[in-house]
Amino acid sequence: MAQTRSLTPDGARADAPIAVDNPATGAVVGHVADASAQEVAQAVARARQAQPGWAELSARSRAAFFTRGREWVLTHRQEIIDSIVAENGKTQEDAIVEIVYCVSAFAHWAKRARHYLADTKIRSLSPFVLGRSMYTRRVPLGVVGVIGPWNNPLINSFGDAIPALAAGNAVVLKPSEYTPLTALLMEKMTRECGWPKDVFQVVTGAGATGQALVDAADFVMFTGSTKTGRAVAARAGERLVPCSLELGGKDALIVLADASLERAVNVTLHGALCNGGQMCTSVERVYVEEPVYEAFVDRLRRRFEEVTSGRPAGLGSTDVGAMTFPAQMAIVEDHVQDAVSRGARVLVGGHAAPGPGRFFEPTLLVDVDHTMKCMREETFGPTLPVMKVASAEEALRLVNDSTYGLQASVISSNMKRARHLAERLEAGCVTINDAQTNYMAFGLPMGGWKESGLGVRHGAEGIRKYTRLQAVSVNRFPTRRDLHMIPFDPSAYRSILRLVDLMYGNRLRRRSK
Repeated sequence: MAQTRSLTPDGARADAPIAVDNPATGAVVGHVADASAQEVAQAVARARQAQPGWAELSARSRAAFFTRGREWVLTHRQEIIDSIVAENGKTQEDAIVEIVYCVSAFAHWAKRARHYLADTKIRSLSPFVLGRSMYTRRVPLGVVGVIGPWNNPLINSFGDAIPALAAGNAVVLKPSEYTPLTALLMEKMTRECGWPKDVFQVVTGAGATGQALVDAADFVMFTGSTKTGRAVAARAGERLVPCSLELGGKDALIVLADASLERAVNVTLHGALCNGGQMCTSVERVYVEEPVYEAFVDRLRRRFEEVTSGRPAGLGSTDVGAMTFPAQMAIVEDHVQDAVSRGARVLVGGHAAPGPGRFFEPTLLVDVDHTMKCMREETFGPTLPVMKVASAEEALRLVNDSTYGLQASVISSNMKRARHLAERLEAGCVTINDAQTNYMAFGLPMGGWKESGLGVRHGAEGIRKYTRLQAVSVNRFPTRRDLHMIPFDPSAYRSILRLVDLMYGNRLRRRSK
């Protein structure tokens, strides 16, 4: 992979055309190659050659490689944290979350993959299959192409590769061209831990590189915008290869009148501003019941004013880091300006911060409504609009009035009421008295409804999607000829009808009542 491997900041080279900058400082921290379609095809071909040997290993043997990987990540965690902070601009605390996710994912899939992918016995009452034993088995798809986003260089890139590898596939990962360096550290990890060659590879590049991977892989796992996700799904559909998509979100949080306001404010603040609001699961709109609206907004305003934003310089140095993606700054500014022009008030923040780096002030908006972009379009930045509602029913209607359906939250001290409301929300993931914590629950599926995606990550479905389902029927005691076979025997079919009547007829139904 010499053509597509990035070099670290002290090893930049002229033939690697993509410069990676630090969003917090503007300094170039590395260079990576822009892999061609031919180079991507070659990487996939190598992965396809390596995959059968990897698949033939037992689940326990693959788990042993994961254990080595987990230990490597823990040993090199500061190097990885520094890489994430340098190319992403996020705080060290947000980078640590990615480390925790990675080592937890290694442990979870090493332990649970065998159970999730175990053969399943099947029973049937059909008279035509009596005496047969039947089961289904899971077969690796081959080469999984993972296309990762820029907001979480470890979680949503290598993190999606782990269950695909656990299922016996080889993986080719195309990280975002804005944050490719951490993915390359993971490729380094596989080499230093003695993983089979070419089972995991990284190809760096821009959009054309990702398109080439979609054209070559046997399965595509994509995390990114809804617009690009549609294109990925369309191309995968043309090739008749499966794909899984985690796309945009406009995640809502409802504060009911019986909520603990201190808990509500803490959950809201963290859900909106962690990782600078640059998460598909970020809280992007809040609906508060009228009796507690003023008190909630007052507390939230004071907390927003305490939040620090700026260049990360170690633990505790700042709460909100930089905006990673250059074009996202313009989107955030547009959403704030649009809201103000339509009558919203900015209680805190509202502007891009001066000086080097890409920073937007943590921004709290009130007097908002659904005519504003900030309440309907994905913002993906450190802003939060808060809207007063007359009742939980109005909040429910407004939350569901969205093309997105990734995640939503309800804050309440009444669990019966909260669950009833949560189960009516049109979102793939719902949390009560929390926001985003479900993302760390690897046994719990996580996926979006509506335009927020197809398929899930995590849980049994999160690994089974990387397999083909094969059904096996075994006739252990075959006779020379079955009753139903040609040439037809009238008496045999009369016997079959009597058997069907005995199994499914009125007498059986009366007996079951």
